[in-house]
Amino acid sequence: MEAMFLGGPRPQRGVGVVAPFDFALDRELWRWTPDEVSLHLTRTPYVPVEVSLDLARLVSEHETLTDAVRTLIAVHPEVLAYACTSGSFVGGTAGERAMCEAMTGAGAVPSVTTSGALLEALAELGVRRVALVTPYTESVTRSLRAYVAQAGVVVTGCVYMGLTRHIWKVPYRDVVEMARRAVGTPGAAGEPQALFLSCTNLPTYDVIPQLEAELRIPVISANQVTMWAALRRLGTRAVGPYQALTDDSARAWPAVLPDGPQEQQEGRT
Repeated sequence: MEAMFLGGPRPQRGVGVVAPFDFALDRELWRWTPDEVSLHLTRTPYVPVEVSLDLARLVSEHETLTDAVRTLIAVHPEVLAYACTSGSFVGGTAGERAMCEAMTGAGAVPSVTTSGALLEALAELGVRRVALVTPYTESVTRSLRAYVAQAGVVVTGCVYMGLTRHIWKVPYRDVVEMARRAVGTPGAAGEPQALFLSCTNLPTYDVIPQLEAELRIPVISANQVTMWAALRRLGTRAVGPYQALTDDSARAWPAVLPDGPQEQQEGRT
């Protein structure tokens, strides 16, 4: 039988992704990606440092970013994404903006970072109070809280794991348990309007719909907001059924809950 070729493969639009050297969840990023978009990933150079504030600073240096972007521009991505939460919040909101400027300058296309996408997603959902789950140490978690506070968002509860390696191996059941602790008792004063699951190396895709159904608030994660923001700049949508950020029909609750007394809790493992 003669093979028939009907004009070649479907045209693709490209998203260039810069990830830390230890990023292990490439497949999770693809799950939010529609068929007409291709991801082109590159990684920062290896450094013998565990997950910490020092590592966050090393993998987000402007020279490192621009070198990584230059490895991507040969395939002409239309947008660039820096897929690392701690690396993009460690310098505060001003540092995050400077990272985007450095990447855009090296690639001549729009750029987003995970932490910048987080703030964009919170604004999209009308969230002013958020609970946090992180796999980080206390010092890295404290830096995330400071970043969120800089943007005028109140942290109502926070739980962290204290991990310094192999974060991609955390099972979903642990993520769910930490989420429940961070959100606290439903109806409590100062209850969160959303939950953020931090770290692009923390698996989250499948737990988001389950947690949203249980907690009755939007649940957003590092990889989710990164892909949502990058694809938004292409004028297309991330693929995430039953996830409030990516699926309008999943928003079954008010975008903004009534304000009340704000209490901060911090849980720890």
